[in-house]
Amino acid sequence: QVQLVESGGGLVHPGGSLRLSCTASGSIFSINGMGWYRQAPGKQRESVAGLTDGGSTNYADSVKGRFTISRDNANNTVYLQMNSLKPEDTAVYYCRAVVRTSPSPNRYQYWGQGTQVTVSS
Repeated sequence: QVQLVESGGGLVHPGGSLRLSCTASGSIFSINGMGWYRQAPGKQRESVAGLTDGGSTNYADSVKGRFTISRDNANNTVYLQMNSLKPEDTAVYYCRAVVRTSPSPNRYQYWGQGTQVTVSS
């Protein structure tokens, strides 16, 4: 099994910054991709940022230029640096990882438990 543990959420004023972390542990052979999603009340979960094992990144249009995703491969950790936060960024943020648990090419996705980010004055 693989576990993803997120941290770094909280309450911040508009214009402020937060840094989310997500560490994967367990039966990990390799991690192919990691990313961040968010879900606001009454809305569907949406992709925020993704990072492939090759280093390619992608961002939702709403966060481009404000959020940065990065990864520490040695520690199976992905980060999301969030700057210039807006009230509309308020949501539960989830980490997702695509993992190989053995030399088999089979890949599995895992999700973290979520961390609340609230942007409010």
